[in-house]
Amino acid sequence: MSLIRYIPCLLLKGNGLVKTIKFKNPRYVGDPINTIKIFNEKEVDELVILDIEATPNGLEPNYNLLSEIANECFMPLAYGGGIKQLNQAKRIFDIGIEKVIINSAAHKDLSLITRIANEYGSQAVVGSIDVKKNIFGKYFVVSNSAGTKHKITPINWLKSLEQAGVGEIIITSVDNEGTWNGLDMELILQITSSSHVPVIAHGGAGNINHLLEAVNTGKANAVAMGSMVVYQKQNMGVLINFPDKKDLIYHANETKKSA
Repeated sequence: MSLIRYIPCLLLKGNGLVKTIKFKNPRYVGDPINTIKIFNEKEVDELVILDIEATPNGLEPNYNLLSEIANECFMPLAYGGGIKQLNQAKRIFDIGIEKVIINSAAHKDLSLITRIANEYGSQAVVGSIDVKKNIFGKYFVVSNSAGTKHKITPINWLKSLEQAGVGEIIITSVDNEGTWNGLDMELILQITSSSHVPVIAHGGAGNINHLLEAVNTGKANAVAMGSMVVYQKQNMGVLINFPDKKDLIYHANETKKSA
């Protein structure tokens, strides 16, 4: 069985880090370089960085800032935001970032994933699926920071991304993101039961039990956290932190005992 990964997911806006709730109302939480230094000390498994304004504003990735981040980061790093062409992905890899995350661009040109995978390997390409639920409880795919709705179902889009060559999927519930209320287990299970590649669950984690639920019930291979790692607690101030691995192991063992 592969090792479960617990991954901070940081949102870039300009040169700073922000946190959103349901992809809205970004609130400044700190400097990316200082934040990464803290995560280095805490020996986190890996790191995801998403630029939330690159695609909506038609911007390229902030290569200068990403270079600073990559030079400071001691852990595997995945980046998404504003990547529309192979040469942009190449610049990201040349900086020293291990994976690119493709979301909105794939809806316009699915072959971008294939070209990147052919050049750098599937393990270097993460397909990102953002999902919302309509008033009838049906899931639908969104992109462009949830500003664009697509008719394709999450499972069918997953299959398209797999066929294009992604080596991993990150599935985000827009409705749960930033709420601290837990991840969407139904959505995660839909994806993990259909996926042939590892799945990162994201959106709504508020405590260790939520993380373990995504793994044990949702069958996710990894869990990405936002609010949990940038705030002290819900509705409290900024505090860059990460769950103690001993606590994760303890809670995992206790969960197995009670199962």
